[in-house]
Amino acid sequence: MTQEQPTVVVRMADAGDVYLSWRWIGDTAPRGAAMLPGEPVLEAVRRLSDALPQPAAPGGLERAMTTGAFAELDSEYLVAQALSRALLPQALAAQLYELYRRGVRPHIRLQPSPRVAQVPWEIIAPGPEIRLIDIADVSLLAPAGIVHAPGRTARSWAGTHRAPVVAVLDPRIPGFRADSILGSVLGRMPANAPLTQRIAEYAAQDRLCPAVLDPTEAFRRTDIDRTWLSKVLRDGASRLIYVGHVTAAAPESGQSEDAELHLACTADTLGFAISTRTHRPLSAKDFLLGTHTLAPEPADGQDLWPIPSRVALIACESGGDMRFTEALGLTAAMINGGAELVTASRWPLPTDLAFHRIAGAPPDAHPLQQAICAIDAAHEQPDPVAELAAWQRERLHAWRTERTIAHSPLLWSAFATLCT
Repeated sequence: MTQEQPTVVVRMADAGDVYLSWRWIGDTAPRGAAMLPGEPVLEAVRRLSDALPQPAAPGGLERAMTTGAFAELDSEYLVAQALSRALLPQALAAQLYELYRRGVRPHIRLQPSPRVAQVPWEIIAPGPEIRLIDIADVSLLAPAGIVHAPGRTARSWAGTHRAPVVAVLDPRIPGFRADSILGSVLGRMPANAPLTQRIAEYAAQDRLCPAVLDPTEAFRRTDIDRTWLSKVLRDGASRLIYVGHVTAAAPESGQSEDAELHLACTADTLGFAISTRTHRPLSAKDFLLGTHTLAPEPADGQDLWPIPSRVALIACESGGDMRFTEALGLTAAMINGGAELVTASRWPLPTDLAFHRIAGAPPDAHPLQQAICAIDAAHEQPDPVAELAAWQRERLHAWRTERTIAHSPLLWSAFATLCT
């Protein structure tokens, strides 16, 4: 976002119906409010949910990638249109369209309510042949209570951007084979793979942590556990990129802090999460509380894991805490630990192997790797929100023209970026 870019802050609340208000920074346009009837919102969200991958349900991933609404442009557009009609007030849409006619692309800073937290605002269709990402950059507002929490130490990109990039890339989870539920996300990574080549650039610049001689050695490591992560973050980092598994907490549990990040931690590791087989996940509660109540001489989570300025959590439902009234999951933990920007996923992500085996994508298609590379590249830029929006517009253009599953918003519109 530049100082000249108009910015509108949109806040939503659930109360039977959905209530929405907006204001333009600097009062560059009239502010407004609207009541969105609950039934159309529920129906539009249900249509979206039906289109998303459901890996835990029999055939849930296959259906999403072959016969679901996001498998074809025409059916996906109908979902986007329903979401727009239910969620975008006419007065706000008119203000956005007026800027679009003038060639001005504003920044929408959105705080969704839990009921609509999975909505990919980027693809909603306020008019024929127009999606919201066509006319605006979109980001999410980090919870104010977390941003202004007492004792939080924010880390600025300007002061840390030359520090190492901490890359946690598909770590081996103890007790789980490569083809199991917590197995490999990326599969075998050859030297010519898009993500391997990007990692090689950091290694050549001596900015990669872990330091490796061969970039393929950065993947599927067995030594990347919470102790290792604590050390490298305390040594100083510009960014953290995690590609792997997240186990999201169920919204009905009301306990967003139970969301879990899976590293190479063994079951005898100290932590709040319940161990599974020979593995103990690293939970949001660990990041938030450290070892309080667990150790005779406890340490704060912010001291154990000082989070760098920018974080990418590329894993299934890594941004799932936005579906809770109290968002205390992994994205909130990253913000609380010092991050100013976090990119995470709203729903489960199909792997490249799934695109190949289930959806029939060609062998040289690497949608997930390309998404990881795009997010990683954006996080290196002064304005990552604008860079990510530009990438999503490129993906939308490819979806409109190629109409193949490799370009479907099933993957690229899953990602949302929270900013402080």
